[in-house]
Amino acid sequence: MASKSEGGGKDDINFIKDKFTTREGTYILAHWSEYTKPTRLQTSGSTNTPVRASFINVSGDPSPERICFNIGKELYVYVYKGVKKAADLTKPVDRRVYKATLPTCHDFNKIWVSKESLRLLVGFSHGQIQVTDPMRKEISSDPLKRELNKFFNEEKLIDKSKVTCIKWIPGQPDHFLVSYASGQLYVYNDELPCGPTPPTYQPFKQGDGYSIHTCKTKSTRNPLYRWVIGQGAINEFAFSPCARYLAVVSQDGFLRVFHYDSMELVGSMRSYFGGLLCVCWSPDSKFLVCGGEDDLVTVYSFNEKRVVCRGQGHRSWVSVVAFDPYTSVFSSDNSELRNGTKVQDVQATVANGNQSNHQKPPADLSQTSLQSSGSCVTTYRFGSVGQDTFLCLWDLTEDVIQQPINTRTRTSILLSNPNSVSATLPRCNNVQKTNSLLSSNDISGDGNAHPVGNSVMGNSTHHFATLSLGERKEITEKKEHKRNFSLSSKSSEKNNMLKSNHVKHIDESIKVLGTCSCPRLDEVPLLEPVVCEKISSERLTELVFREDCIVTACQEGIVNTWARPGRVVSDRDQ
Repeated sequence: MASKSEGGGKDDINFIKDKFTTREGTYILAHWSEYTKPTRLQTSGSTNTPVRASFINVSGDPSPERICFNIGKELYVYVYKGVKKAADLTKPVDRRVYKATLPTCHDFNKIWVSKESLRLLVGFSHGQIQVTDPMRKEISSDPLKRELNKFFNEEKLIDKSKVTCIKWIPGQPDHFLVSYASGQLYVYNDELPCGPTPPTYQPFKQGDGYSIHTCKTKSTRNPLYRWVIGQGAINEFAFSPCARYLAVVSQDGFLRVFHYDSMELVGSMRSYFGGLLCVCWSPDSKFLVCGGEDDLVTVYSFNEKRVVCRGQGHRSWVSVVAFDPYTSVFSSDNSELRNGTKVQDVQATVANGNQSNHQKPPADLSQTSLQSSGSCVTTYRFGSVGQDTFLCLWDLTEDVIQQPINTRTRTSILLSNPNSVSATLPRCNNVQKTNSLLSSNDISGDGNAHPVGNSVMGNSTHHFATLSLGERKEITEKKEHKRNFSLSSKSSEKNNMLKSNHVKHIDESIKVLGTCSCPRLDEVPLLEPVVCEKISSERLTELVFREDCIVTACQEGIVNTWARPGRVVSDRDQ
């Protein structure tokens, strides 16, 4: 890390911070828990491949956490020790160096997990896919102890473009989903071969802006399905926590939500400008947050099929968005979730300096009990990182969620720490207002409401910021990087594919502007971040919320751990 500052000087925004403060306390950079290459001298050359991190918990192991991250041509797996112990970079669980291709994304299988074996899925820059076991590297005649090392699309007969996202399908331990820069999505079974020749496809299903195909063969082979979605690269996809829905964001600027089993399009939203690069579901499967080339974060209500609000805080493209289930407070309503179960694992706010206050409400804590206690508070915390090297944290509160569309009033989220907001943001009028939704009560494990300190939830009176229409013009003005903004791919090859697959090819951006799927800037609330801090000298590429920390990664190849309030102990083993 470079220079750091805790002051509030004129150029404070240009300093790299090693701590920041929110309503629940102060987050501190755990310098002892930095994961990177064993030595910085062993560089594999500069690359534009984002550094990503994947985690898995191995139950029954004294050190159960594992972390996987990619840097250039290398892939590392380490024991992750969190904020309590120092990282030992001299003892990787596994290290692989690839030739002529770069790992771009990876995912652990959450079902096939043991102390002796793991399944790691890896996608590459030239389209190849690997399923490997980082725990087993020896050659054995026993098939149960043999090294797992399978390759798919090794000859690039299925797709030659870059793998942009790869994940195991929830509830299907042998199936995985992979997206490509070509704008196609494939379903694989890791027990089936790919075939020695390029696959021939036949139509299976089609809809507005997408089509689905299967291989035209006598015997079942990979890929099981091919999805052709939109007009540009598929940048990321995410399964809902209830495992029923699939959200896909593309370079054409659209978020599309599918019912995965029926393969039906059930929701869509368009960015205000440019492509969408990242997407994440809320813990209760009710909201999605997206980020992209418009420098904004956009919150979409899946139940109401509309854009709820947009967030302004970044000064460049948003790389990653993620919800924080440990500081989000919400309750199940009278209707059940999409998978037939109610929200049970509602996380209480992380208490400042007191881990005993970090509790979960009991499973039978219903909305009725929350309302009767006078503490039915809805606050979703989510974060974002971008190419501007900034980390932003956002609070989505009930008053913002309930605002109808076409409202001209510009109410932003509360500013728990006004000094943390970027100096480049519009100057706002500070209007004191009593927030009836944020009470000074917290919900403890006994289901009752108990008062908590100001460091946890703050006072019931908060400062709200109101933006004028003139001030909002800063969103579209003075954006130098917009000159290089990447338009969605509309090559003749992709257009011919869409036409041959009977996919409707229309300029949807014109049709949806001003609707619930793409409201104008003055038609939805504009959030400001509760935290907006520069935390790196290189563009940020990863953001993961964990129970005791926040994990970020940058293009330089450094994975940092930020300890939550009260999680740094004085007797930690370094």
